Amino acid sequence: MTKRNFLLGKGERLTEDIIVKSGGGPKDKPYTFTEAKARLAPMLISTSTVVDSLPSDACPHDQAIISIVLNPEFLAKSYYPSELLKEIGVEIVGSRPKKITPEKRSKDREIVETFSTELFARGSRSAIRAWSQSLPSWRESSKGANDLISIEEITALEPRQKIKGVIPNHGLFPLEIVLHSDELESHTHVLKEFTDYLLHRNLPAEFGRRFFAKGLCFIEVDAPSERVEEIAQYSLVRAIRQMPELRLFLPPIRSSSIPLAVPQLPSDAPISSDISVAIFDGGIPDEHPLNSWVTSYEMPDMGPAIDEYLSHGVSVTSAALFGHINPREPLPRPYSFIDHYRVLDDAPNSNPHELYEVLDRIEGALSTKEYDFISLSLGPHLPIEDDDVHAWTAVLDDRLSRTSTLAIIAVGNDGESDPLLGLNRIQVPADCVNALAIGACDSPDANWQRALYSSVGPGRSPGIIKPDLVEFGGVVDRPFIVLGPEVHPTLSSTGGTSFSAPSVVRLATAIRAHFSSNINHLAIRTLLIHTSEKNDQDVKEVGWGRVARNLNDVVLCDDDTIRVVYQGEISPAKYIRAAIPLPSGVIDGMVTINATICYKSQTDPHHPGNYTRAGLQLTFRPHEDKFTRDDQVHPNSASFFGSCGTGSTEEELRRDAWKWENCLHSSKRLRGSSLKNPCFDIHYNSRLEGRNFAPDEKLPYALVVTVQAKNIVDLYDQIVRKYANIIEPIRPRLEIPLRA
Repeated sequence: MTKRNFLLGKGERLTEDIIVKSGGGPKDKPYTFTEAKARLAPMLISTSTVVDSLPSDACPHDQAIISIVLNPEFLAKSYYPSELLKEIGVEIVGSRPKKITPEKRSKDREIVETFSTELFARGSRSAIRAWSQSLPSWRESSKGANDLISIEEITALEPRQKIKGVIPNHGLFPLEIVLHSDELESHTHVLKEFTDYLLHRNLPAEFGRRFFAKGLCFIEVDAPSERVEEIAQYSLVRAIRQMPELRLFLPPIRSSSIPLAVPQLPSDAPISSDISVAIFDGGIPDEHPLNSWVTSYEMPDMGPAIDEYLSHGVSVTSAALFGHINPREPLPRPYSFIDHYRVLDDAPNSNPHELYEVLDRIEGALSTKEYDFISLSLGPHLPIEDDDVHAWTAVLDDRLSRTSTLAIIAVGNDGESDPLLGLNRIQVPADCVNALAIGACDSPDANWQRALYSSVGPGRSPGIIKPDLVEFGGVVDRPFIVLGPEVHPTLSSTGGTSFSAPSVVRLATAIRAHFSSNINHLAIRTLLIHTSEKNDQDVKEVGWGRVARNLNDVVLCDDDTIRVVYQGEISPAKYIRAAIPLPSGVIDGMVTINATICYKSQTDPHHPGNYTRAGLQLTFRPHEDKFTRDDQVHPNSASFFGSCGTGSTEEELRRDAWKWENCLHSSKRLRGSSLKNPCFDIHYNSRLEGRNFAPDEKLPYALVVTVQAKNIVDLYDQIVRKYANIIEPIRPRLEIPLRA
């Protein structure tokens, strides 16, 4: 029997808790207290005057929302102006990134345009007025006065600032309105008060479907576009846009049948019956041969199926079951059964409210069953925005943060749209940080590139690396081959990210079928990224790279290589040390260490600039005996992840520092003599809405580390022997063909 070196598991047994003292010196400040007070006093008077002039019913219970922009040097959670906000009697209900040019920088450095955070502060108009009147008499010892230096601007929000995108000048259109309101507030009084405000102005007030995500309420309403600014005057309105259309199923490559190609279908059941997979798409015809492996679900109160959508549903499901089909070979045996939910029933662009209807159907299905994997190739025809989170992203990310489900989402086919307007960026909801966003490449073989139609990054921060991965999606010269929609089996050629995404689902189910519960969903996500194949294209084009070509590349190691999976948990504010296994003695030659860490995070969609609540910082310590100072407690650190090869500017790195990215992946080539018991120190940072927060729950993470030493031809065997009672090969649950 051929020797096979399987993945090594139980890496979490190589971890231990450590104590690391943190803290820096005094903070350099751009303003003195006197300068800050003098700057802000006239801004505050102007702001109070504007909000006092608003109609009373636009400020229910006398509540108004003002903008407080932080100085860019005070963005860390430890500088959050909590004491000031408490003293003046306002609360922060949201925030967003904002590009500004500060009046001054500390140490008299050159003034440059940069990103900061705009806070949305809600309070009574009387409290805002009282603050404006009292501020000139504040002293440096006054309560909250120390926080004044962290503020760059104070302004009232103008209605037109809340309008997103282009809205027609005239006509009745469905609008998407976002309110600063959580679910409890909305049901108890906010929606009623907003209704009264609209009716008092003879504006339509019949709300359609609504969704809630943390401190946001998303609603749909038909309204005259020429009166949008009047609607936006309502104090709790955060954003208004024309309701986006659902992305149409117009593949960049027209589908066509393949002459004389009659596929040979497998006769067996899927390899595993324990894996649950859901696809949300256009449906499967009743008599189609795919129904041997697919259970179709019809959502309530839906119209009849449409042929165009059924064809797309068959193609997407075929990709999840069989991948890109080779017409000269029998179809491979599927790895799992699939539940296919038909969520579409209206002809393209015939239902202006279709976007929310489809999201409601998806959310309804996911609330009834927790799936291992879901595949999504549809969503709003809307590129992501840096300063706001769409309902689709907010709702799905929140659910995914609370479940083990691995969602795999197509990034869209707008890669050739106008880059200056950002129309070529990935489409909502591919910006979910708790999902894998998949783009398309032009070949399953060597010398691949991004398919030109595949939407590009970067994603929002955090979540900069989007797409996460690319997979073959078909191009004109080499289309993606799927089963056709006919009842009698045929093959069809097509292309698009709609098919690259479910192909990745297939590889994920292969890993799960192979190892069962020995590898959790988070570790599968980490392995897919870890084993991806890079090329010379920018990460904005292809993310971390193209997914592995087959299951062998993920689950097997060469004799000179080890791959270890750590599946653990870490407590807030704690540090753990994860040892990297190496053989005893000095290693001759070069050693390559490849590391990837992923975790899920709860999200704050009303704070897109501080979107994730968790951050893991990894510090690489290559040699346990290397110290710079005599009083140093821990060995010297060395750069490892850095900016992860994104080409980020110095300011972007200072602002983000990769502290809040929930996926990090990098590789280093080092001299073997520079390594002795190397390790990663992992620190769990937590925040809530951008401020300090210590949750009770531990954070699950998955870390994968690969070590290759070409001068040690039996590295794998040496490590297995040395760590025999700690880490161990992950034995497959099922003997399946190592082909994906």
